[in-house]
Amino acid sequence: MEILGFLPITIAVLVLILRQINEYERGVMFTMGKFSGIKNPGWRLVVPVFQKMMKVDMRIKAVDVPDQKAITRDNISVGVNAVIYYRVADAEKAILKVEDFFHAVSQLAQTTMRNVVGEAELDELLGERDKISDKIRNIVDVASDAWGIKVDNVELKDVVLPEDMERTIAKQAEAERERRAVIIKSEGEVAAAGNMAKAAGTLSAAPGALHLRTLQSINDLSSDQSNTVIFALPIEALRALEGFGVKLNKG
Repeated sequence: MEILGFLPITIAVLVLILRQINEYERGVMFTMGKFSGIKNPGWRLVVPVFQKMMKVDMRIKAVDVPDQKAITRDNISVGVNAVIYYRVADAEKAILKVEDFFHAVSQLAQTTMRNVVGEAELDELLGERDKISDKIRNIVDVASDAWGIKVDNVELKDVVLPEDMERTIAKQAEAERERRAVIIKSEGEVAAAGNMAKAAGTLSAAPGALHLRTLQSINDLSSDQSNTVIFALPIEALRALEGFGVKLNKG
């Protein structure tokens, strides 16, 4: 009976001193205010008053970097935002070396993003986002290493331009499309002219070939409902008439 009487007290004591650490966590233990070790997942004894344990989530965190105003190297005002993926690699440093690593990483990412954007030109910022993102990641990763933080990735989400700059870029893109269309059309005309020159050379090399081609064209026109037909005599026919007239003059 005495043992049963002490059972509720024992359970209450265990509830007070037992702490559970999940698989994705680590426990940073302090004994009488001093760091005394890292606790792995499981149930751990924490003596009240004398000991304190702080849990650190070791999973990857995705943090939105708020919109930042920056001026590119070619003096264009832009607004950029990003998302940063990082995790705690060293729980001891994350608690002992920085007051709030979550806030610290966010602030570091913001200032780094503004600085990197300021060193890039607008075309580079729009066309080489991966390069800019990698540069931001490397800088933040090195700077936060002393806090026990490992930065896995940084992705630029949006680059917001002034309205007048958006219109200018749209006009530039339209002009580029028109330029390409003109080039393609001219290349087609050059190819067509070359083919026509080859066909003309083939027809002129064979006697009567142009006349046969003319008859074929007339046959094709016979099925057309048009009332007006413009017919051009082939050069061979004109030359034949010219030769016939010369013979008559001599006779």
